[in-house]
Amino acid sequence: SDASATGGPVLAADGTPLKKSLGRALRLEKMRALALIAPLLIFVLVSFILPIAAMLFRSVENQIVGDTIPDSVELLATWDASTGEAPDEEVFKALYFDLFVAAEAKEHTKLGSRLNYENPGIASLFRSSGRKLDDLGKDYNKAFKKIDKSLDDGAFWYEMMSGEGAPSSDLLAQSQASLSRLTGDRYSGDIGFVPGAEISALLPETAEAYTEFAVFAALIDGDVVAEEDPWEAVYVAFAEDLKTADVASYQGPGAEVLQAAKAGLDTVPLMSFKDFFVDIDEDWLNVSKWQTIQIYSPSYTSGYFLNSIDLMKTPEGVEVRPENQQIYITLFQRTLIMSLIITVSCILLGYPIAWLLANLPMRTANILMILVLLPFWTSLLVRTSAWKVMLQQQGVINDVLVWVGLVADESRLVMINNQFGTIVAMTHILLPFMILPMYSVMQTIPPTYMRAAKSMGATNWTAFWRVYFPLSVPGIGAGSILVFILAIGYYITPEIVGGTKGVFISNRIAYHISSSLNWGLAAALGTILLCVVLILYWAYDKIVGIDNVKLGG
Repeated sequence: SDASATGGPVLAADGTPLKKSLGRALRLEKMRALALIAPLLIFVLVSFILPIAAMLFRSVENQIVGDTIPDSVELLATWDASTGEAPDEEVFKALYFDLFVAAEAKEHTKLGSRLNYENPGIASLFRSSGRKLDDLGKDYNKAFKKIDKSLDDGAFWYEMMSGEGAPSSDLLAQSQASLSRLTGDRYSGDIGFVPGAEISALLPETAEAYTEFAVFAALIDGDVVAEEDPWEAVYVAFAEDLKTADVASYQGPGAEVLQAAKAGLDTVPLMSFKDFFVDIDEDWLNVSKWQTIQIYSPSYTSGYFLNSIDLMKTPEGVEVRPENQQIYITLFQRTLIMSLIITVSCILLGYPIAWLLANLPMRTANILMILVLLPFWTSLLVRTSAWKVMLQQQGVINDVLVWVGLVADESRLVMINNQFGTIVAMTHILLPFMILPMYSVMQTIPPTYMRAAKSMGATNWTAFWRVYFPLSVPGIGAGSILVFILAIGYYITPEIVGGTKGVFISNRIAYHISSSLNWGLAAALGTILLCVVLILYWAYDKIVGIDNVKLGG
Protein backbone atom coordinates (compact mmCIF):
# COMPACT_ATOMS: atom_id res chain seq x y z
CA SER A 1 0.00 0.00 0.00
CA ASP A 2 2.93 2.31 0.72
CA ALA A 3 4.28 1.61 -2.77
CA SER A 4 0.92 2.46 -4.30
CA ALA A 5 0.77 5.72 -2.38
CA THR A 6 4.19 6.81 -3.60
CA GLY A 7 3.53 5.65 -7.17
CA GLY A 8 6.24 2.91 -7.06
CA PRO A 9 5.98 -0.71 -8.31
CA VAL A 10 3.81 -3.24 -6.48
CA LEU A 11 6.03 -5.57 -4.45
CA ALA A 12 5.71 -9.28 -3.72
CA ALA A 13 6.00 -10.73 -0.21
CA ASP A 14 9.78 -11.15 -0.61
CA GLY A 15 10.24 -7.50 -1.56
CA THR A 16 10.84 -8.01 -5.31
CA PRO A 17 8.63 -6.23 -7.88
CA LEU A 18 5.44 -8.23 -8.45
CA LYS A 19 5.82 -8.21 -12.26
CA LYS A 20 9.34 -9.64 -12.03
CA SER A 21 8.23 -12.24 -9.50
CA LEU A 22 5.34 -13.37 -11.70
CA GLY A 23 7.64 -13.59 -14.72
CA ARG A 24 10.04 -15.81 -12.80
CA ALA A 25 7.19 -18.02 -11.63
CA LEU A 26 5.91 -18.42 -15.19
CA ARG A 27 9.38 -19.35 -16.44
CA LEU A 28 9.70 -21.98 -13.73
CA GLU A 29 6.32 -23.42 -14.70
CA LYS A 30 7.37 -23.60 -18.36
CA MET A 31 10.63 -25.30 -17.40
CA ARG A 32 8.74 -27.89 -15.33
CA ALA A 33 6.34 -28.51 -18.22
CA LEU A 34 9.27 -28.88 -20.64
CA ALA A 35 10.99 -31.30 -18.26
CA LEU A 36 7.82 -33.43 -18.16
CA ILE A 37 7.49 -33.69 -21.95
CA ALA A 38 11.25 -33.87 -22.65
CA PRO A 39 11.35 -37.72 -22.62
CA LEU A 40 8.53 -37.80 -25.17
CA LEU A 41 10.22 -35.19 -27.35
CA ILE A 42 13.48 -37.14 -27.28
CA PHE A 43 11.65 -40.35 -28.11
CA VAL A 44 9.87 -38.72 -31.08
CA LEU A 45 13.15 -37.20 -32.27
CA VAL A 46 15.07 -40.48 -32.11
CA SER A 47 12.36 -42.83 -33.36
CA PHE A 48 10.57 -40.61 -35.88
CA ILE A 49 12.32 -37.39 -36.95
CA LEU A 50 15.86 -38.77 -37.29
CA PRO A 51 14.82 -41.88 -39.31
CA ILE A 52 12.83 -39.68 -41.71
CA ALA A 53 15.78 -37.30 -42.07
CA ALA A 54 18.08 -40.28 -42.71
CA MET A 55 15.64 -41.60 -45.33
CA LEU A 56 15.53 -38.24 -47.08
CA PHE A 57 19.33 -38.07 -47.15
CA ARG A 58 19.71 -41.66 -48.34
CA SER A 59 17.38 -40.99 -51.27
CA VAL A 60 19.79 -38.45 -52.81
CA GLU A 61 23.18 -39.50 -51.35
CA ASN A 62 25.60 -40.94 -53.91
CA GLN A 63 29.08 -40.38 -52.49
CA ILE A 64 30.24 -43.97 -52.98
CA VAL A 65 31.32 -43.43 -56.59
CA GLY A 66 33.48 -40.36 -55.96
CA ASP A 67 34.89 -41.80 -52.72
CA THR A 68 35.83 -45.17 -54.26
CA ILE A 69 37.39 -44.07 -57.57
CA PRO A 70 38.08 -40.33 -57.03
CA ASP A 71 40.85 -39.84 -59.62
CA SER A 72 38.91 -41.76 -62.27
CA VAL A 73 35.82 -39.64 -61.68
CA GLU A 74 37.83 -36.43 -62.00
CA LEU A 75 39.34 -37.46 -65.33
CA LEU A 76 36.08 -38.94 -66.59
CA ALA A 77 34.35 -35.59 -66.22
CA THR A 78 36.02 -34.36 -69.44
CA TRP A 79 35.23 -37.52 -71.44
CA ASP A 80 32.76 -37.08 -74.28
CA ALA A 81 30.52 -40.13 -74.59
CA SER A 82 29.10 -38.94 -77.91
CA THR A 83 32.30 -40.04 -79.67
CA GLY A 84 31.23 -43.64 -79.17
CA GLU A 85 34.71 -44.54 -77.91
CA ALA A 86 35.80 -45.68 -74.45
CA PRO A 87 37.86 -43.20 -72.38
CA ASP A 88 41.56 -42.73 -73.07
CA GLU A 89 44.58 -44.37 -71.41
CA GLU A 90 44.79 -41.82 -68.57
CA VAL A 91 41.32 -42.74 -67.30
CA PHE A 92 42.15 -46.46 -67.34
CA LYS A 93 45.38 -45.70 -65.52
CA ALA A 94 43.56 -43.78 -62.80
CA LEU A 95 40.97 -46.56 -62.59
CA TYR A 96 43.70 -49.13 -62.00
CA PHE A 97 45.16 -47.37 -58.97
CA ASP A 98 41.74 -46.34 -57.58
CA LEU A 99 40.35 -49.82 -57.98
CA PHE A 100 43.44 -51.46 -56.49
CA VAL A 101 43.06 -49.60 -53.18
CA ALA A 102 39.30 -50.22 -53.20
CA ALA A 103 39.85 -53.94 -53.80
CA GLU A 104 42.29 -54.13 -50.89
CA ALA A 105 39.66 -52.48 -48.67
CA LYS A 106 36.92 -54.76 -50.09
CA GLU A 107 34.96 -51.69 -51.21
CA HIS A 108 34.99 -52.24 -54.98
CA THR A 109 32.11 -54.72 -54.82
CA LYS A 110 29.94 -52.14 -53.05
CA LEU A 111 30.60 -49.69 -55.88
CA GLY A 112 29.76 -52.39 -58.41
CA SER A 113 26.49 -53.13 -56.63
CA ARG A 114 25.57 -49.44 -56.58
CA LEU A 115 26.18 -48.98 -60.30
CA ASN A 116 24.54 -52.31 -61.08
CA TYR A 117 21.18 -50.80 -60.05
CA GLU A 118 21.49 -48.47 -63.03
CA ASN A 119 23.27 -50.74 -65.53
CA PRO A 120 22.97 -54.50 -64.90
CA GLY A 121 26.28 -56.30 -65.40
CA ILE A 122 28.60 -53.70 -63.87
CA ALA A 123 28.75 -55.56 -60.55
CA SER A 124 30.35 -58.63 -62.13
CA LEU A 125 32.67 -56.35 -64.11
CA PHE A 126 34.07 -54.73 -60.95
CA ARG A 127 34.16 -58.04 -59.10
CA SER A 128 36.15 -59.89 -61.77
CA SER A 129 38.49 -56.96 -62.34
CA GLY A 130 39.20 -56.60 -58.63
CA ARG A 131 40.39 -60.20 -58.46
CA LYS A 132 42.89 -59.76 -61.31
CA LEU A 133 44.44 -56.36 -60.56
CA ASP A 134 47.42 -58.05 -58.86
CA ASP A 135 48.44 -59.81 -62.09
CA LEU A 136 49.93 -56.70 -63.72
CA GLY A 137 52.00 -55.80 -60.68
CA LYS A 138 53.25 -59.36 -60.24
CA ASP A 139 54.71 -59.37 -63.74
CA TYR A 140 56.40 -56.02 -63.08
CA ASN A 141 57.68 -57.27 -59.72
CA LYS A 142 59.33 -60.31 -61.28
CA ALA A 143 61.05 -58.17 -63.91
CA PHE A 144 62.36 -55.61 -61.37
CA LYS A 145 63.55 -58.43 -59.11
CA LYS A 146 65.75 -59.71 -61.93
CA ILE A 147 67.25 -56.22 -62.30
CA ASP A 148 68.02 -55.89 -58.58
CA LYS A 149 66.85 -58.14 -55.74
CA SER A 150 66.62 -55.14 -53.43
CA LEU A 151 63.44 -54.14 -55.25
CA ASP A 152 61.75 -57.21 -53.74
CA ASP A 153 62.69 -56.20 -50.19
CA GLY A 154 60.19 -54.30 -48.05
CA ALA A 155 62.93 -52.75 -45.89
CA PHE A 156 64.63 -51.30 -48.99
CA TRP A 157 61.39 -49.74 -50.19
CA TYR A 158 60.78 -48.24 -46.76
CA GLU A 159 64.24 -46.68 -46.67
CA MET A 160 64.06 -45.39 -50.25
CA MET A 161 60.56 -43.90 -49.94
CA SER A 162 61.36 -42.30 -46.54
CA GLY A 163 64.26 -40.50 -48.23
CA GLU A 164 66.40 -37.86 -46.60
CA GLY A 165 65.64 -34.30 -45.61
CA ALA A 166 62.16 -32.76 -45.45
CA PRO A 167 59.18 -35.13 -45.31
CA SER A 168 56.06 -34.80 -47.49
CA SER A 169 53.43 -34.65 -44.73
CA ASP A 170 50.76 -33.37 -47.13
CA LEU A 171 50.89 -36.58 -49.16
CA LEU A 172 50.50 -38.65 -46.00
CA ALA A 173 47.50 -36.57 -44.83
CA GLN A 174 45.97 -36.85 -48.29
CA SER A 175 46.28 -40.64 -48.27
CA GLN A 176 44.76 -40.89 -44.80
CA ALA A 177 41.83 -38.68 -45.82
CA SER A 178 41.31 -40.71 -48.99
CA LEU A 179 41.23 -43.98 -47.04
CA SER A 180 38.80 -42.45 -44.53
CA ARG A 181 36.41 -41.48 -47.33
CA LEU A 182 36.75 -44.90 -48.92
CA THR A 183 35.95 -46.95 -45.81
CA GLY A 184 33.79 -44.48 -43.91
CA ASP A 185 36.10 -44.65 -40.85
CA ARG A 186 38.39 -41.92 -39.57
CA TYR A 187 42.14 -42.62 -39.91
CA SER A 188 44.86 -40.37 -38.58
CA GLY A 189 47.96 -40.42 -36.40
CA ASP A 190 51.50 -41.74 -36.67
CA ILE A 191 51.94 -44.76 -38.94
CA GLY A 192 55.72 -45.00 -38.60
CA PHE A 193 56.31 -43.64 -42.09
CA VAL A 194 56.35 -40.28 -43.86
CA PRO A 195 57.31 -40.06 -47.56
CA GLY A 196 60.37 -37.97 -48.34
CA ALA A 197 59.80 -34.75 -50.26
CA GLU A 198 62.70 -35.35 -52.68
CA ILE A 199 61.74 -38.90 -53.65
CA SER A 200 58.07 -37.83 -53.89
CA ALA A 201 59.00 -35.16 -56.42
CA LEU A 202 61.15 -37.61 -58.39
CA LEU A 203 58.67 -40.52 -58.32
CA PRO A 204 55.26 -38.91 -57.64
CA GLU A 205 53.06 -41.87 -58.63
CA THR A 206 55.25 -44.33 -56.74
CA ALA A 207 55.21 -42.11 -53.64
CA GLU A 208 51.42 -41.89 -53.75
CA ALA A 209 50.96 -45.64 -54.25
CA TYR A 210 53.50 -46.53 -51.53
CA THR A 211 51.98 -44.04 -49.06
CA GLU A 212 48.53 -45.52 -49.64
CA PHE A 213 50.02 -48.97 -49.00
CA ALA A 214 51.75 -47.74 -45.83
CA VAL A 215 48.60 -46.12 -44.44
CA PHE A 216 46.57 -49.24 -45.17
CA ALA A 217 49.18 -51.60 -43.71
CA ALA A 218 49.59 -49.58 -40.50
CA LEU A 219 46.03 -48.45 -39.78
CA ILE A 220 43.89 -51.29 -41.12
CA ASP A 221 46.15 -54.35 -41.06
CA GLY A 222 48.07 -53.20 -37.97
CA ASP A 223 51.46 -54.11 -39.53
CA VAL A 224 54.86 -52.44 -39.32
CA VAL A 225 55.37 -50.68 -42.67
CA ALA A 226 59.14 -51.34 -42.83
CA GLU A 227 58.58 -55.10 -42.51
CA GLU A 228 55.95 -55.43 -45.24
CA ASP A 229 56.48 -55.93 -48.95
CA PRO A 230 54.72 -53.21 -50.96
CA TRP A 231 51.55 -53.75 -52.99
CA GLU A 232 51.79 -54.86 -56.61
CA ALA A 233 50.37 -51.45 -57.55
CA VAL A 234 53.57 -49.84 -56.22
CA TYR A 235 55.61 -51.67 -58.86
CA VAL A 236 53.19 -50.55 -61.58
CA ALA A 237 53.49 -46.93 -60.42
CA PHE A 238 57.28 -47.35 -60.20
CA ALA A 239 57.44 -48.45 -63.85
CA GLU A 240 55.26 -45.50 -64.89
CA ASP A 241 57.52 -43.02 -63.07
CA LEU A 242 60.73 -44.50 -64.50
CA LYS A 243 59.53 -43.71 -68.01
CA THR A 244 60.07 -39.99 -67.42
CA ALA A 245 62.07 -39.68 -64.17
CA ASP A 246 65.59 -38.18 -64.23
CA VAL A 247 67.23 -40.56 -61.75
CA ALA A 248 70.79 -39.72 -62.80
CA SER A 249 70.91 -36.62 -60.58
CA TYR A 250 69.31 -38.33 -57.57
CA GLN A 251 71.72 -38.97 -54.67
CA GLY A 252 69.31 -40.16 -51.93
CA PRO A 253 68.77 -43.70 -50.53
CA GLY A 254 68.56 -46.34 -53.26
CA ALA A 255 70.05 -44.10 -55.96
CA GLU A 256 72.09 -46.91 -57.56
CA VAL A 257 69.12 -49.26 -57.61
CA LEU A 258 66.97 -46.56 -59.21
CA GLN A 259 69.54 -45.99 -61.93
CA ALA A 260 69.80 -49.74 -62.59
CA ALA A 261 65.98 -50.02 -62.78
CA LYS A 262 65.88 -47.10 -65.21
CA ALA A 263 68.53 -48.72 -67.38
CA GLY A 264 66.75 -52.08 -67.36
CA LEU A 265 63.25 -50.73 -67.92
CA ASP A 266 63.17 -52.21 -71.41
CA THR A 267 63.18 -55.70 -69.82
CA VAL A 268 59.96 -54.96 -67.93
CA PRO A 269 56.84 -56.24 -69.81
CA LEU A 270 55.12 -52.85 -69.88
CA MET A 271 51.47 -53.00 -70.81
CA SER A 272 48.82 -50.44 -71.62
CA PHE A 273 46.29 -50.04 -68.80
CA LYS A 274 43.49 -50.04 -71.34
CA ASP A 275 44.70 -53.32 -72.85
CA PHE A 276 45.05 -54.81 -69.37
CA PHE A 277 41.42 -54.07 -68.48
CA VAL A 278 40.19 -55.24 -71.87
CA ASP A 279 42.05 -58.54 -71.35
CA ILE A 280 40.16 -58.95 -68.07
CA ASP A 281 36.79 -58.18 -69.63
CA GLU A 282 35.92 -56.64 -73.00
CA ASP A 283 32.97 -54.87 -71.36
CA TRP A 284 35.45 -52.17 -70.33
CA LEU A 285 35.15 -50.97 -73.93
CA ASN A 286 31.37 -50.76 -73.57
CA VAL A 287 30.55 -47.05 -73.70
CA SER A 288 27.29 -47.51 -71.74
CA LYS A 289 29.24 -48.79 -68.71
CA TRP A 290 31.40 -45.69 -68.66
CA GLN A 291 28.37 -43.47 -69.22
CA THR A 292 26.78 -44.95 -66.11
CA ILE A 293 29.91 -44.21 -64.06
CA GLN A 294 30.04 -40.67 -65.43
CA ILE A 295 26.34 -39.92 -64.85
CA TYR A 296 26.36 -41.24 -61.29
CA SER A 297 29.71 -39.79 -60.22
CA PRO A 298 28.35 -36.68 -58.39
CA SER A 299 28.00 -36.92 -54.60
CA TYR A 300 24.25 -36.32 -54.82
CA THR A 301 21.85 -37.60 -57.45
CA SER A 302 18.24 -37.38 -58.48
CA GLY A 303 18.52 -40.83 -60.05
CA TYR A 304 16.72 -42.66 -57.24
CA PHE A 305 13.69 -40.37 -57.45
CA LEU A 306 13.63 -40.61 -61.23
CA ASN A 307 13.70 -44.40 -61.02
CA SER A 308 10.83 -44.20 -58.52
CA ILE A 309 8.57 -42.64 -61.15
CA ASP A 310 9.73 -44.83 -64.05
CA LEU A 311 12.20 -42.32 -65.48
CA MET A 312 15.98 -42.60 -65.87
CA LYS A 313 19.04 -40.41 -66.30
CA THR A 314 20.87 -40.60 -69.62
CA PRO A 315 23.64 -38.55 -71.25
CA GLU A 316 20.89 -36.79 -73.20
CA GLY A 317 18.89 -35.96 -70.07
CA VAL A 318 15.87 -37.49 -68.34
CA GLU A 319 14.00 -40.11 -70.35
CA VAL A 320 11.06 -42.45 -69.80
CA ARG A 321 11.99 -46.04 -69.04
CA PRO A 322 11.07 -48.75 -71.56
CA GLU A 323 7.49 -49.94 -71.14
CA ASN A 324 8.54 -53.36 -69.83
CA GLN A 325 10.42 -51.64 -66.97
CA GLN A 326 7.63 -49.30 -65.87
CA ILE A 327 6.31 -50.68 -62.57
CA TYR A 328 6.42 -48.00 -59.89
CA ILE A 329 3.72 -45.64 -61.17
CA THR A 330 1.43 -48.66 -61.51
CA LEU A 331 2.24 -49.74 -57.95
CA PHE A 332 1.59 -46.25 -56.58
CA GLN A 333 -1.76 -46.07 -58.36
CA ARG A 334 -2.71 -49.56 -57.20
CA THR A 335 -1.72 -48.75 -53.63
CA LEU A 336 -3.84 -45.59 -53.50
CA ILE A 337 -6.88 -47.11 -55.21
CA MET A 338 -6.88 -50.31 -53.16
CA SER A 339 -6.28 -48.42 -49.91
CA LEU A 340 -9.29 -46.25 -50.75
CA ILE A 341 -11.41 -49.34 -51.49
CA ILE A 342 -10.33 -50.93 -48.20
CA THR A 343 -11.19 -47.72 -46.33
CA VAL A 344 -14.67 -47.56 -47.91
CA SER A 345 -15.20 -51.27 -47.17
CA CYS A 346 -14.31 -50.69 -43.54
CA ILE A 347 -16.76 -47.77 -43.35
CA LEU A 348 -19.61 -49.83 -44.83
CA LEU A 349 -18.95 -52.80 -42.55
CA GLY A 350 -17.89 -50.90 -39.46
CA TYR A 351 -20.62 -48.23 -39.28
CA PRO A 352 -23.53 -50.62 -38.50
CA ILE A 353 -21.37 -52.43 -35.91
CA ALA A 354 -20.35 -49.17 -34.23
CA TRP A 355 -23.98 -47.98 -34.24
CA LEU A 356 -25.11 -51.25 -32.68
CA LEU A 357 -22.46 -51.07 -29.96
CA ALA A 358 -23.33 -47.44 -29.19
CA ASN A 359 -27.08 -48.11 -28.85
CA LEU A 360 -27.14 -51.43 -27.03
CA PRO A 361 -27.21 -51.66 -23.24
CA MET A 362 -23.76 -51.19 -21.73
CA ARG A 363 -23.48 -54.80 -20.51
CA THR A 364 -24.26 -56.24 -23.94
CA ALA A 365 -22.11 -53.65 -25.74
CA ASN A 366 -19.10 -54.53 -23.57
CA ILE A 367 -19.46 -58.22 -24.41
CA LEU A 368 -19.65 -57.44 -28.14
CA MET A 369 -16.71 -55.05 -27.84
CA ILE A 370 -14.59 -57.99 -26.71
CA LEU A 371 -15.36 -59.64 -30.07
CA VAL A 372 -14.25 -56.49 -31.89
CA LEU A 373 -10.98 -56.41 -29.94
CA LEU A 374 -10.38 -60.16 -30.17
CA PRO A 375 -8.34 -59.93 -33.43
CA PHE A 376 -5.75 -57.79 -31.61
CA TRP A 377 -4.98 -60.81 -29.44
CA THR A 378 -4.07 -62.87 -32.51
CA SER A 379 -0.91 -62.52 -34.59
CA LEU A 380 -1.26 -60.57 -37.82
CA LEU A 381 0.59 -63.35 -39.62
CA VAL A 382 -1.84 -65.97 -38.29
CA ARG A 383 -4.89 -63.96 -39.36
CA THR A 384 -3.46 -63.38 -42.84
CA SER A 385 -2.51 -67.04 -43.23
CA ALA A 386 -6.04 -68.02 -42.19
CA TRP A 387 -7.44 -65.97 -45.07
CA LYS A 388 -5.03 -67.68 -47.43
CA VAL A 389 -6.48 -71.03 -46.35
CA MET A 390 -10.08 -69.84 -46.62
CA LEU A 391 -9.81 -68.07 -49.97
CA GLN A 392 -7.83 -70.58 -51.99
CA GLN A 393 -9.57 -72.62 -54.69
CA GLN A 394 -9.60 -75.72 -52.47
CA GLY A 395 -10.39 -73.61 -49.41
CA VAL A 396 -13.35 -73.40 -47.06
CA ILE A 397 -15.31 -70.71 -48.95
CA ASN A 398 -15.05 -72.45 -52.32
CA ASP A 399 -15.95 -75.80 -50.75
CA VAL A 400 -19.11 -74.28 -49.22
CA LEU A 401 -20.08 -72.63 -52.52
CA VAL A 402 -19.62 -75.93 -54.36
CA TRP A 403 -21.56 -77.84 -51.67
CA VAL A 404 -24.47 -75.37 -51.83
CA GLY A 405 -24.42 -75.57 -55.63
CA LEU A 406 -23.73 -71.92 -56.36
CA VAL A 407 -20.42 -72.75 -58.07
CA ALA A 408 -19.47 -75.77 -60.17
CA ASP A 409 -16.54 -77.82 -58.90
CA GLU A 410 -14.58 -77.22 -62.08
CA SER A 411 -15.27 -73.45 -61.91
CA ARG A 412 -14.09 -72.63 -58.41
CA LEU A 413 -13.55 -68.94 -57.77
CA VAL A 414 -10.04 -67.47 -57.81
CA MET A 415 -10.02 -65.32 -54.66
CA ILE A 416 -6.37 -65.52 -53.67
CA ASN A 417 -3.12 -64.08 -55.09
CA ASN A 418 -5.01 -61.15 -56.58
CA GLN A 419 -6.45 -57.78 -55.58
CA PHE A 420 -9.65 -59.33 -54.22
CA GLY A 421 -7.73 -61.42 -51.72
CA THR A 422 -5.74 -58.39 -50.54
CA ILE A 423 -8.90 -56.26 -50.12
CA VAL A 424 -10.76 -58.96 -48.16
CA ALA A 425 -7.87 -59.79 -45.83
CA MET A 426 -6.89 -56.17 -45.16
CA THR A 427 -10.51 -55.10 -44.61
CA HIS A 428 -10.82 -57.76 -41.92
CA ILE A 429 -7.51 -56.76 -40.31
CA LEU A 430 -8.17 -53.00 -40.34
CA LEU A 431 -11.89 -53.12 -39.50
CA PRO A 432 -11.36 -52.65 -35.71
CA PHE A 433 -9.40 -49.46 -36.41
CA MET A 434 -12.53 -48.09 -38.12
CA ILE A 435 -15.05 -49.33 -35.55
CA LEU A 436 -13.34 -47.93 -32.46
CA PRO A 437 -13.21 -44.22 -33.52
CA MET A 438 -16.79 -44.34 -34.83
CA TYR A 439 -18.03 -46.04 -31.64
CA SER A 440 -16.32 -43.50 -29.41
CA VAL A 441 -18.02 -40.64 -31.27
CA MET A 442 -21.43 -42.33 -31.47
CA GLN A 443 -21.37 -42.90 -27.72
CA THR A 444 -21.41 -39.15 -27.19
CA ILE A 445 -24.54 -38.58 -29.33
CA PRO A 446 -27.53 -38.22 -26.96
CA PRO A 447 -30.45 -40.60 -27.87
CA THR A 448 -32.83 -37.72 -27.15
CA TYR A 449 -31.79 -36.08 -30.44
CA MET A 450 -33.34 -38.92 -32.46
CA ARG A 451 -36.48 -38.97 -30.29
CA ALA A 452 -36.83 -35.21 -30.69
CA ALA A 453 -36.56 -35.50 -34.48
CA LYS A 454 -39.22 -38.24 -34.57
CA SER A 455 -41.51 -36.25 -32.31
CA MET A 456 -41.40 -33.46 -34.90
CA GLY A 457 -42.62 -35.81 -37.63
CA ALA A 458 -39.38 -37.16 -39.06
CA THR A 459 -39.27 -40.77 -40.21
CA ASN A 460 -36.66 -43.16 -38.86
CA TRP A 461 -34.55 -42.69 -42.01
CA THR A 462 -34.89 -38.90 -42.02
CA ALA A 463 -34.01 -38.66 -38.34
CA PHE A 464 -30.97 -40.82 -38.91
CA TRP A 465 -29.76 -39.06 -42.06
CA ARG A 466 -30.46 -35.48 -40.96
CA VAL A 467 -29.54 -35.75 -37.28
CA TYR A 468 -27.56 -38.84 -36.31
CA PHE A 469 -25.30 -39.31 -39.35
CA PRO A 470 -23.91 -35.72 -39.44
CA LEU A 471 -23.00 -36.02 -35.77
CA SER A 472 -21.14 -39.29 -36.46
CA VAL A 473 -19.11 -37.89 -39.39
CA PRO A 474 -16.13 -36.87 -37.18
CA GLY A 475 -15.76 -40.52 -36.15
CA ILE A 476 -15.89 -41.62 -39.79
CA GLY A 477 -13.21 -39.06 -40.59
CA ALA A 478 -10.94 -40.23 -37.77
CA GLY A 479 -11.39 -43.89 -38.70
CA SER A 480 -10.86 -43.21 -42.40
CA ILE A 481 -7.58 -41.38 -41.83
CA LEU A 482 -6.37 -44.14 -39.51
CA VAL A 483 -7.34 -47.00 -41.83
CA PHE A 484 -6.14 -45.33 -45.02
CA ILE A 485 -2.71 -44.46 -43.62
CA LEU A 486 -2.30 -47.96 -42.18
CA ALA A 487 -3.45 -49.56 -45.44
CA ILE A 488 -1.14 -47.53 -47.64
CA GLY A 489 1.92 -48.78 -45.73
CA TYR A 490 0.95 -52.46 -45.26
CA TYR A 491 3.20 -55.05 -46.84
CA ILE A 492 2.88 -58.35 -44.90
CA THR A 493 -0.73 -59.06 -45.87
CA PRO A 494 -0.39 -58.11 -49.57
CA GLU A 495 2.81 -60.17 -49.74
CA ILE A 496 1.02 -63.30 -48.49
CA VAL A 497 -2.36 -63.07 -50.23
CA GLY A 498 -1.75 -60.56 -53.03
CA GLY A 499 0.33 -62.55 -55.50
CA THR A 500 1.68 -60.36 -58.30
CA LYS A 501 -1.52 -58.35 -58.86
CA GLY A 502 -2.35 -57.46 -55.28
CA VAL A 503 0.95 -56.18 -53.88
CA PHE A 504 1.51 -52.58 -52.81
CA ILE A 505 4.39 -50.14 -53.25
CA SER A 506 5.38 -51.00 -49.67
CA ASN A 507 6.18 -54.54 -50.81
CA ARG A 508 8.65 -53.12 -53.31
CA ILE A 509 10.19 -50.93 -50.62
CA ALA A 510 10.63 -53.98 -48.38
CA TYR A 511 12.19 -55.88 -51.30
CA HIS A 512 14.78 -53.18 -51.94
CA ILE A 513 15.64 -52.94 -48.24
CA SER A 514 15.98 -56.66 -47.50
CA SER A 515 16.74 -58.37 -50.82
CA SER A 516 18.22 -56.12 -53.51
CA LEU A 517 19.80 -53.84 -50.84
CA ASN A 518 19.05 -50.81 -53.02
CA TRP A 519 18.44 -48.60 -50.00
CA GLY A 520 18.61 -45.41 -52.03
CA LEU A 521 15.68 -46.44 -54.22
CA ALA A 522 13.78 -47.74 -51.18
CA ALA A 523 14.33 -44.38 -49.45
CA ALA A 524 13.13 -42.49 -52.54
CA LEU A 525 9.99 -44.64 -52.78
CA GLY A 526 9.36 -44.17 -49.07
CA THR A 527 9.81 -40.41 -49.38
CA ILE A 528 7.35 -40.21 -52.27
CA LEU A 529 4.85 -42.32 -50.31
CA LEU A 530 5.26 -40.00 -47.32
CA CYS A 531 4.70 -36.94 -49.52
CA VAL A 532 1.57 -38.53 -51.05
CA VAL A 533 0.13 -39.17 -47.57
CA LEU A 534 0.91 -35.59 -46.47
CA ILE A 535 -0.70 -34.16 -49.63
CA LEU A 536 -3.83 -36.26 -49.10
CA TYR A 537 -3.92 -35.21 -45.44
CA TRP A 538 -3.64 -31.56 -46.50
CA ALA A 539 -6.42 -32.02 -49.08
CA TYR A 540 -8.63 -33.67 -46.45
CA ASP A 541 -8.00 -30.76 -44.09
CA LYS A 542 -8.96 -28.25 -46.80
CA ILE A 543 -12.11 -30.12 -47.90
CA VAL A 544 -13.45 -31.55 -44.63
CA GLY A 545 -11.39 -29.81 -41.97
CA ILE A 546 -9.16 -31.69 -39.60
CA ASP A 547 -10.86 -29.94 -36.67
CA ASN A 548 -13.95 -32.02 -37.42
CA VAL A 549 -12.06 -35.26 -36.81
CA LYS A 550 -12.77 -36.56 -33.32
CA LEU A 551 -12.12 -39.70 -31.32
CA GLY A 552 -15.00 -39.01 -28.94
CA GLY A 553 -15.91 -36.45 -26.30
